[in-house]
Amino acid sequence: MLRTTLDRLRRVRIPRWVWLALLFLCACGAGLAVGAWRNLCADCPSIAQIYTYEPQQTSKIYARDSTLVSEIGLERRTPVALGSLPPHVPQAFIAIEDRRFYTHGGLDWKGIARAGLEVLRTRSLSGAGGSTITQQLARNMFTERIGFEKRVVRKLKEWQVALALEEAYSKDQIIEAYMNQIGYAHGWYGLQTASRNYFGKNAIDMNPAEAALLAAIANLPEVYSPLNDPDAATGRRNLVLDLMAQEGYLTDEEAVRWKQEPVPLERARSVTVQAPYFVEWVRKILDDRFGNKLYTAGLKVYTTLDLDMQEAAREAMEAGWARIEERAGFEHATFQEFSEEKDTFNITEIPYVQGMFIAADPQTGHVRAMIGGRDYVHSKFNRATDARRQAGSSFKPLVYAAALESGIPASEIIVDGPVVVEQADGTLWKPSNFDEDFKGPITIRRGLRESVNMVAIKLGMMVGLESVAQISRHLGIRTEVEPYESSAIGAAEVIPLQMLEAYSTFATLGTRVRPFPILKVENVDGDVLWEPRPETTSVLDSLVARLTVSLLEDVVAQGTGYTGIRLLAGLPTEVPAAGKTGTTNEGRDVWFFGFTPNLTAAVWFGMDMPEPIAPRATGGGLASPVWGEFMRRVYFGDGDEGEDSFPLLTIPEPWPIPDGLITRRVDSSTGLVASRWCPAGDAYDELYLPGTEPTEFCDPARLRTTTTRR
Repeated sequence: MLRTTLDRLRRVRIPRWVWLALLFLCACGAGLAVGAWRNLCADCPSIAQIYTYEPQQTSKIYARDSTLVSEIGLERRTPVALGSLPPHVPQAFIAIEDRRFYTHGGLDWKGIARAGLEVLRTRSLSGAGGSTITQQLARNMFTERIGFEKRVVRKLKEWQVALALEEAYSKDQIIEAYMNQIGYAHGWYGLQTASRNYFGKNAIDMNPAEAALLAAIANLPEVYSPLNDPDAATGRRNLVLDLMAQEGYLTDEEAVRWKQEPVPLERARSVTVQAPYFVEWVRKILDDRFGNKLYTAGLKVYTTLDLDMQEAAREAMEAGWARIEERAGFEHATFQEFSEEKDTFNITEIPYVQGMFIAADPQTGHVRAMIGGRDYVHSKFNRATDARRQAGSSFKPLVYAAALESGIPASEIIVDGPVVVEQADGTLWKPSNFDEDFKGPITIRRGLRESVNMVAIKLGMMVGLESVAQISRHLGIRTEVEPYESSAIGAAEVIPLQMLEAYSTFATLGTRVRPFPILKVENVDGDVLWEPRPETTSVLDSLVARLTVSLLEDVVAQGTGYTGIRLLAGLPTEVPAAGKTGTTNEGRDVWFFGFTPNLTAAVWFGMDMPEPIAPRATGGGLASPVWGEFMRRVYFGDGDEGEDSFPLLTIPEPWPIPDGLITRRVDSSTGLVASRWCPAGDAYDELYLPGTEPTEFCDPARLRTTTTRR
């Protein structure tokens, strides 16, 4: 019967128009199919776009010696060339992800067929695999265009981009791009960044076990990250090693041996940022200037950071914190006690002693080292750049500079005696000295050397408190200094970085230079985008500045800074140094600001919520030794006999006495020209602005009745 039916069909004559209609319909169908295929990915990247595609890259922060310090970006990625990698690295990815990578044209039809059968079996797209490395690269490069959702349309788009990639790139370029594009969990993108964070080494140094682990993580990063699930990571890593052996990339014995390697359980310590507060300060500056480009364009940022000085600062500060916590009467929680608590990451208040340190080149403003707090994980608040604290006696040099500028000489006699000032509310302000006694008539040089409060207050009143506020602004203090008597002894709140700027102005003999952390910024091609120049302004007469330096040299040579710097820290006298201690009421803040001709540094300790640090806490006892230890390391090395014991700076020549200053030998008890009628032991050489030097000779008998004491 079937044969009869077929014979009848053969005898039926189909009209030509029917054949033409069928041909037309087939052509239309083919045209529609081709058009649909072409229009399916109208929003996908073209070949030209693929050629010019540049992945998001982190901006790199380099120290002044070009050492990589940190990376900033939405996707932390540092590309690495395939040719620099050992063969087992790409082999691990090929073994687990796409073993026919070098033989297919972008689509693995065997894999696609297998995935299709799986879809028919499960009636679900969720388990459909079959993606080649090229397809995965397409998906990662153009996520925003073709999406990640598991849909037929998305898969077809992915095929088109994969085929275009195969036309645009060689196989080696594709596998290199793939390894550099994909994420490896925890915000780490690309092979190099993943290797640095998981293993603490460069990708070119990875062994087969490490390469296999990264290839394992690539499949489902958050699932197979060993930091999230070590067992899952180990199992997947071992599967990769087995597949590498099956493909002939490893012997069976090598696979077994590499399986014995433990997986990392925590982020590699070697990638810990060495100067996190400095890096964050740089990030804020760059964010204001470059915006989102900072996080995606792979900028190269060369900074002023000196890693050796940063380490010297860290060690000196650690020793300072230890001294404070071991001090008799210290009652706060120690850093160690707090860190041992279970939850230290949701912190609203730091209960242990904090601190900050800054060092800068006074001539250029280049910041060499910065510590903005004791632990960046506990608190990201930068106390060096953002904290406002009372300066205490460290503010006094600004008062003295105003006095010297007004013509008051360093040998001026002021009576260290009680001061009583009526306040606006009718109350009486009765300040006291730290040691609560009075020394009587003394020179203002001695008043600064011994940090006598009454002398600073009276000097401020003599020169005018508005003049003190004005010179503060000129020297770099941009917080408000109100014209009150208490401002003369540091009641005003200041920002440490701005105070460092003021002290640097003394070090340069009158030129204010804004502290800054950036040398230049380049794009990925090495073109310079920004090369900031030092902001310099002449704000203080060089003769006045040199007189102020002379007073501050005395503080270190024989005043409140001597014991901590020259004795405890052991900074030799061949290093010319000047500076000032600072202590606020009840020892809530302790400071030391100091400088040499080629380096300025500042130290602060205190509680974030101001309260006494410890009984009798002072800047001379707690802050100045840290400054001295840092400077000793800078100029003499760390003191050990190892290879790391080398100076970081050459010891500079002392500040010269500029032409125009006058030297007179005077009597320290009267401020007059030394004579044979006054004790020889009280005579010393003083510097003067022309016209301010004394002309009368010391005569105790006559002075008892004629000298006016303020």
